[in-house]
Amino acid sequence: MDRLPLLTRRQAVSSLLAGSLLLPGLGRGGAGLWAGETPAPTDPLAPRAPHFPAKAKRVIMIYLSGGMSHVDSFDYKPKLYSAAGTKVNNKFIKRPDWEFKPRGKCGAQISELWPHLAEKADELCIINSLKADHGNHFEAALGIHTGSVTLARPSLGAWVSYALGTNDKNLPSFVVLAPELPYAGGQVWSANFLPPCHQGVRITPGDEPIPDIIRRLPTAGLQGLELGLVQSLNQRHLQGRPDQALSGRMDAFTTAGGMQNEAPEVFDLSTESDATHELYGLKRGDKKGFAWQALVARRLAERGVRFIELIDVGANSGHNWDAHGDMASHTPLAKNVDQPTAALLTDLRQRGMLDDTLVIFTTEFGRTPTVEGEKNKGREHHPNCFTSWLAGGGVKAGMTYGASDELGIEVAEKLVHVNDFHATILHLLGLDHEKLTYRYGGRDFRLTDVAGNVVKDIIA
Repeated sequence: MDRLPLLTRRQAVSSLLAGSLLLPGLGRGGAGLWAGETPAPTDPLAPRAPHFPAKAKRVIMIYLSGGMSHVDSFDYKPKLYSAAGTKVNNKFIKRPDWEFKPRGKCGAQISELWPHLAEKADELCIINSLKADHGNHFEAALGIHTGSVTLARPSLGAWVSYALGTNDKNLPSFVVLAPELPYAGGQVWSANFLPPCHQGVRITPGDEPIPDIIRRLPTAGLQGLELGLVQSLNQRHLQGRPDQALSGRMDAFTTAGGMQNEAPEVFDLSTESDATHELYGLKRGDKKGFAWQALVARRLAERGVRFIELIDVGANSGHNWDAHGDMASHTPLAKNVDQPTAALLTDLRQRGMLDDTLVIFTTEFGRTPTVEGEKNKGREHHPNCFTSWLAGGGVKAGMTYGASDELGIEVAEKLVHVNDFHATILHLLGLDHEKLTYRYGGRDFRLTDVAGNVVKDIIA
């Protein structure tokens, strides 16, 4: 086995000093191809141009873990009211628990479950014809995040980071705000076979969102010297020994060093006005609610973070969106998410950011319009048809696209598979989903695998 030569004291000091000066640029090596065309740049997190002019520069994705009911929220089906209690396919039609009304100038049908989002109807592009590939939470959660329900693959956020890099190296390019783990856990923000620097960094709401972010050593200079030596030694080890895991750890050291300078200010909401707190429904000092996640997401977006995901797992209500027992569980869940999400859209619009920020509001699948027992209060998993919406970032506002059948069981018009959904999101970011590839195990992989069509009708 080859051994590195031992360092003399003079060499160690020299390496330490050199490392501290080179620290920001070390360890950014990346393998594979970007967009299937050119070798990956030396710094895989450097900002890069898309394939063609982009409508969106960044993404904020809101994910409701467990399966939001489409027929109780954004997919109005009058027959579920008129035929409630009757049978179809040996199951009972269940009436929605909330009434629908036409909202905004566009007249989009949105239920009373979402009073604040209903006021933003003219900003939304509601897709009522989504289809997933699996009815289990684990696989469906992977599907909406990675495009695959069979094997763990890189998440949407990791692909976007890989393609476009970041505008602020003191913060991660992909941040996940999650109080609890969703179904499939950290695999939903994993980089998998992409360079590890593109993996989502999970932030946990609370008094210490990033543990140990406070600098341990007395001065930044002393810490820089210490980290510089570590990076210098790691760099020497990498010479002739390609090690993606080690490169990832080196990237993590670099990012962590930058975060010590910038992250505390990002998560300090004391500088936000009373009006902003009121807009989001956030009490001063509250660091755990979804309103905190939403406001922090705006602050991260302002500072150049490329992809921000907010995961709602119902931490405050004791359960997630998996409403088998009683649809009434959607009430506290929606109340927790509704005002902050509407406020985020308002805030982005007021700051001139909504036009180039793509906001995604999604879940892994819908819930069944029919139930096994006539008195069942809950609904089961339903991948055949569900609803998500987009806002900002180049999509048509005040639009409802696609339709389910009269009961909301199957897609009736303009089916949008999850692969199509992902292809469209990438297109809005200026990326051709067929060219955004990474060679791994002798094959060129992409987010949409061998499928996916851009839904051009929803693009402004």
